[in-house]
Amino acid sequence: MNTSLFSPRRLVLALVSVGVLGAAGVGALSFSHAQAAVSTAPTASAAATAPVVALPDFSQIAARNGAAVVNISVTGMINTSGEDNGDGAPHGARPGMPGVDPNDPFFEFFKRFQGPNGGFPGQPRMPMHGQGSGFIISPDGVILTNAHVVRDAKDVTVKLTDRREFRAKVLGTDPKTDVAVLKIDAKDLPTITVGTTRDLKVGEWVLAIGSPFGFENSVTAGVVSAKGRSLPDDSFVPFIQTDVAVNPGNSGGPLFNTRGQVVGINSQIYSQSGGYQGLSFAIPIELASKVKDQIVATGHASHARLGVVIQEVNQTFADSFHLDKPEGALVSNVDKDGPADKAGLKSGDVILKVNGQPIIVSSDLPALIGTAAPGDKVSLEIWRQGKREQFTARLGDASAKVEQLAKADDGVGQGKLGLALRALQPQEKRAAGVNQGLLVEDAAGPAALAGVQAGDVLVAVNGTPIESVTQVRAIVARATKSVALLIQRDGSKIFVPVRLG
Repeated sequence: MNTSLFSPRRLVLALVSVGVLGAAGVGALSFSHAQAAVSTAPTASAAATAPVVALPDFSQIAARNGAAVVNISVTGMINTSGEDNGDGAPHGARPGMPGVDPNDPFFEFFKRFQGPNGGFPGQPRMPMHGQGSGFIISPDGVILTNAHVVRDAKDVTVKLTDRREFRAKVLGTDPKTDVAVLKIDAKDLPTITVGTTRDLKVGEWVLAIGSPFGFENSVTAGVVSAKGRSLPDDSFVPFIQTDVAVNPGNSGGPLFNTRGQVVGINSQIYSQSGGYQGLSFAIPIELASKVKDQIVATGHASHARLGVVIQEVNQTFADSFHLDKPEGALVSNVDKDGPADKAGLKSGDVILKVNGQPIIVSSDLPALIGTAAPGDKVSLEIWRQGKREQFTARLGDASAKVEQLAKADDGVGQGKLGLALRALQPQEKRAAGVNQGLLVEDAAGPAALAGVQAGDVLVAVNGTPIESVTQVRAIVARATKSVALLIQRDGSKIFVPVRLG
């Protein structure tokens, strides 16, 4: 028997249809049935304890700050080999042959025939137009935007929400942080309120205002996805990652917190199509403000450098250097006579803290050093030969060179090390520029899988400089899980992690 046919409501309707019950009976029985349903619901006291989540009033933030957000249009000339960088701003000339993939063997061949400004002899230059966003930070017309928005621009035009347009002067740009400062001849302009990222939390609501695809003063909202995010572009900016919809033309626009304060400049997106795909990155406002102050005062920005090449500390390296956990920045090379060299740092050191601030991932180091000023003194906590040591370094100027992140092949294998080594001849030492080390004649097993090749020079194992094959055997014999090999190849040094099994 199908009991579903005799639900209380269906039974009442059936009785009404044959005249057994009046319509009033339907209301009475329905009310009784509703009472029964309510009795199974959570009690009022339980509901009262549930947190009430209120969404921020984005309309108030947009109304209060929209007039301080500007549209930026740029014009200039580019070679026909130029390409756009995916955010609506000019990217400049592409080095290479138009239509030739950079991975093609002929790419470097054709590149030799380029002129000093890109392109080829007789290759026509054509007008380019780009758009971006910016925001007013002072009533006399100082504007912040991205450096790539005004890159290679001959004319820069700023348009306000009241439809007034001004020709802007570029006071200065800083490609290392992607910050540019503009100035227009105006006064009593609306301005934004500068906030801080110190209290910004992952998961917090944020709002972007800009001109995506030229649609001026468009508002999009989302949440903070991560803080201190590093990108593989030699930048030391600790980006704010959000899921706010940022598209071509949004670059240079402000990122607001729920209090209507600017916490960042929208700078980059991750995209395989040229449009928004859920990942956008903003420059922290503290860093942008510091760059702005330098540009306004001197016309350019300066950044500090430590003079090291660093690598990520993975679990294999942590095991090799007897670290409790894979944290810090592994020094694979120290610039001769640079700040780190003068302070006493060596290849194989692991930088754990800078001025007391922990280095969790290696990219934290360039972010901390790059935002300091040349000449500043920093205290460094170093892990060397199984213990912590303290050093002090006076930072240099990064105008000529920036901190580099070395990349290693993390391949691992099982069994013995798998290296055939021999001592270097005096002429080989001179050619390689080393005082000690062993030449790799052949690589197999775990070492080969990790990326070691014949012709490499083995400089150190687990941070210990190597002078003999016997020394290598002794160190490997004491290792339980892995070893870190400092390899020199083509004049560059890099640590290679090798798991022994």
